[in-house]
Amino acid sequence: MKPEKAWGVILFVTVTLSLAVSITYAQRRKGQMHGMPRYDTATEVTLRGTITKVETHMGRMGWNGTHLVVSFDAETLTVHVGPSNYLEQQGFLFATGEQIKVTGSRIKLEGSDVLIAREIKRGEKVLRLRNSQGIPAWSRNRWRW
Repeated sequence: MKPEKAWGVILFVTVTLSLAVSITYAQRRKGQMHGMPRYDTATEVTLRGTITKVETHMGRMGWNGTHLVVSFDAETLTVHVGPSNYLEQQGFLFATGEQIKVTGSRIKLEGSDVLIAREIKRGEKVLRLRNSQGIPAWSRNRWRW
């Protein structure tokens, strides 16, 4: 094979692999963030309920996430709130027995219904966790989704 053709093949393979990696990365970023469940605006609901349990879960990336078990009128659901340190920065801590209003995406996760919170109201105080498209407020890459 002539040197010009060899360089052409190498260039073609390099460009093809670069495009494949770019497309794969873009699809992963749009669909999910680091393995987290995806917020679906089509399944958005607003529910009022009482917090029955506050849980902290270790996330895949090593940070803690806050989940609330909330008793709504006809059911009890786990509400995925967000990173615990983000809630602390916002001055928003939760306790059992509190009445809240949650706007979020109702999705199936591992066979169970859960809510991914976009906004939580407690009395007059509002915690905004995501924008109207479901992009997390704590995300450093908000513009890349």
